[in-house]
Parts: sequence; structure tokens; C-alpha cells
Amino acid sequence: MNHTPSATPATASTPASIPLPHHLSLTEAARLIADRALSPVDLTTSVLDRIAAVEGKAGAYVTVTAEAALASAAQAEREIAAGRHRGPLHGVPVALKDLIDVAGVPTTASSRVRDGHTPDADAAVTERLRAAGAVLTGKTHTHEFAYGLTTPQTRNAWSPEHVAGGSSGGSAAAVAAGTATFALGTDTGGSIRVPAALNHVVGLKPTYGLVPRHGVTSLSWSLDHVGPITRTAGDAALVLQALAGHDPRDPASLDRPHEDYTRALGKPVTGLRIGVPVNYYFDRVQPQVAAAVRAAVDALTALGATAVPVHVPMTEYVHAAQWGHMVPEATAYHQDTLRAVPDLYSDEVRMLLEAGEFFPATDYIRAQRTRTLMHQAWLQLFDGTGHIDGTDAPSSTAHHGHDGIGRPGSTVHHDGIDVLAAPTVPATAARADQTTFTWSDGSTESVSDAYVRLSAPANLTGFPALSLPVGFDDQGLPIGMQLIGRPLAESTLLQLGHAYETAHRPVPQIAPA
Repeated sequence: MNHTPSATPATASTPASIPLPHHLSLTEAARLIADRALSPVDLTTSVLDRIAAVEGKAGAYVTVTAEAALASAAQAEREIAAGRHRGPLHGVPVALKDLIDVAGVPTTASSRVRDGHTPDADAAVTERLRAAGAVLTGKTHTHEFAYGLTTPQTRNAWSPEHVAGGSSGGSAAAVAAGTATFALGTDTGGSIRVPAALNHVVGLKPTYGLVPRHGVTSLSWSLDHVGPITRTAGDAALVLQALAGHDPRDPASLDRPHEDYTRALGKPVTGLRIGVPVNYYFDRVQPQVAAAVRAAVDALTALGATAVPVHVPMTEYVHAAQWGHMVPEATAYHQDTLRAVPDLYSDEVRMLLEAGEFFPATDYIRAQRTRTLMHQAWLQLFDGTGHIDGTDAPSSTAHHGHDGIGRPGSTVHHDGIDVLAAPTVPATAARADQTTFTWSDGSTESVSDAYVRLSAPANLTGFPALSLPVGFDDQGLPIGMQLIGRPLAESTLLQLGHAYETAHRPVPQIAPA
């Protein structure tokens, strides 16, 4: 930690009616700042004081930029007082995963390999946050080079004996603990959504190419995404509004008109069709997780949405296709440093990178072909024109023998869906020393394989996915549901997420100190 705040500079006073500004969501803080009812300096100081109080046991941050944050907050306050309000992120504290470059601040990727690496330019998303007036509080831990699903340096915000999830575990734990009002993470196989689910916060993986990745350390360039981690779906819409848009420095960046992602918030969800899988997504899932997700779907149908049982195609290829892309691409990215300084990598990451040296090119090509077929099959799933169980029967006429939320019951026809609803991860947070899960059928699965299993399909297809908190298990550990949409359907995901949390948001929203 670089600095600890000592005192609040002279600023416009924040009313006593807001005793704990670090508890505020981005939406709440933005409204109060715009109304001159909350000082950006007071908000930032509250967040920095919270970092000083809990970071010792949380381990969310690699670097805390307290002095720079207070200076930025003071500048924001002056601009707003002068009538130059830049929008909802102006004066609001943000933490960035330590893969995202900030000029003059180290980017370590939580690895000894990057000791002393300080970029001289901002990443594209950092540039956009600066332009929006956000206040950077620091850089958060990642699983080393994002190559894992637990983030060992960071503890779960709700239980320090349990993992925070990864690889964006530091960002999710910071938002959950109140040490950042919002944060950015990256998602290659679920690395935004997994820690969001395990820490009771919201995580959005946008459509592939919607948010530029220039200046972001890569794990697997054809699977990498950058996105927000927030306390509410409405917050995520505000952040995505600032981040989305073409950047020619990212070859995968989509060149398309900018959309208003806040426009659908608060609109009725009547008529939206929610696909609930009858295969794969509820297999080998803890009963309390499955029950909470089904209850959340029930809550959305009570608001007017329609639940539709669906069969998800090509799920038997997910594991092979995910690793078939990630392993060789990660090794190619690290090839020079792996050969120059292999001992600086952790044993776990070095083993994975060295394994990639022996990955056949033919397998990589097969993985690419599989992903293309999977993308097409998922488009057909959403359109209602796909096939079921490898037969020639179109899904619009197939009988699934399940009711509207995927339980055994009446016959339902599938005429297309707007979103797919499923558990984000099959289990709540593992203990820090836990290596496997044991399922009801007697099978075992590594923690990493379990956590990536349900999130990877959205990376392979590039479809957007939103993880929402939907409750807690009997140990008090958070449970998450993910909503997956067709490409560029972020507004629909956020509309449904906002509707759910407005009516049924589990409380409390901030983890205890």
C-alpha cells in the first residue's frame, strides 16, 4: 500500500445524513454528487479510510494511490462547483484490476515477472474513465496473469476463510467490501462473473469487442473481455456507457454506433423470454445454488417475463474448446519471458504455460472450428431455429417435458428466447485450502474446473453475460445467477437485472468489516 489518508482537505461539507459514503452504490453516489449533497473528496476519503481499515485482511489491492485519488477528487469537486459536471462517474472512486495500464502506476499482473514494470500510457478504458472524471483509488489483485479462478492473495469479502474467486478477485472483493465504489475486471473464462457471484456483487462481461482492450495485459486474446464490477445492474449500465465504443488500437474492437445502456432501466420486463436450460447448466450444481437461481427466475416471471425450457447445444465441447484456445494463446503471449525468467512465475502458472509449448496446432485449429459452430448453434438457440439433442427436430417444435423453469412438468414449445438464465458458478466460495468439489453423484471436480464450467460458454461464443446476486447459502456465502444474451444485447440483460434487484435485491449489499 502506498499511502494511507490522514485527513480530509477543506471541501464542501457532506451532510450528516450520509454517514458512510463508501456504502453508496455508484448510482446513489452519482445522484448525490450531482445534487451537491455529497462531496467527491468526502466520498473518496471514506473509501480510502475503508481501505485502511479492512485491507490488511482483505488483500484486494496491489497498489493504493491515495494521494493521487484525493487530488483527482478535489479537481472533480472544483469542476462540478464551476458547472462542468462530466456525468455520473465524475468524482466517483474506481479500482482497476492490475492488468489494466495506468500511466505512472505499476502494472504487476500480481506476478514477480512484472516487478518494476510501470507503463507510460493509459489503457483505453483508463483513458475513458479519466475523461468521465472517475477517481482511481488503486490497482487490485488478479490471479497471476489472470491464469486462474481463485486469486490466492485476496480473501472473500464475506468470509476470509473462503476464496474470492478469480481472476478479478481483488476487484470484486473491493466492491463488496466498500473499498471501491466500482471496479473493472477482465473475463477470459469467467473472471469477472465468478468473483462477482462469490462476493455478492454484479459483474458484466460485455459482447466480445464492445469494450476495447488496448493497454490490458492479455491471457487469451480471442477470449479476453474487459467489463465492470459494481453493486447494481444500474451501476453497470453507467460504467458500460463510459467504456463501450470503437478503438482502432484493438483489432477486435467493434466499430458500431454508441448505445445508451441506461435507457431500458426501469422498463417493464413483460414479454421477455427467459430460457432455462434443461441440460448442462444445472448438472453438478449445489442444491442451494440451483434453488436460489430458480427462485430468481420465478421472481422475474412474477414481474411479467416468460420462462422457457431450452436445450443448450454443444455443451460437451465447452471444456476442450475453452482450454484449446486459452492454453496455446497464453503460452504464445508469454513465450519470451517464459524462456528468459521461468523461475519468476509461480509453479502453477509456469506449468500451464510450459504445457502450452506442447499443444498441437491441429488441436488449436479444431478448437477454433468448434467455437465457430458453437457460436452459430447459440444464435439458433436464441432465435428458436436450432436443433435438439443432435436430431433434425427444430427447437421451436421440440418437446422438452419440463415446465417453464426447467423442472419436470408440462410440455412447452421453444419459439426463441431473449436471455438464458443459469447459475454463474455451480458452487459457492470454496475454502482457501480446498482443491476439489464432490458432487451428489459421487464425482469430484477441481475448484477451477467447476468455476469455469458454467461461465466459459459466454467467452467462447462472445455473447454478453451479467452475473447478479440472488441470495446466500446456509453458511452465509453469496449465490449468483448469470443472464446471457445474444450479441450486443447488454441493454436487455441490464433491464432484467435492474428489474430483479429493484424488487428482490438480497440484503445486505456491503460485506461486514
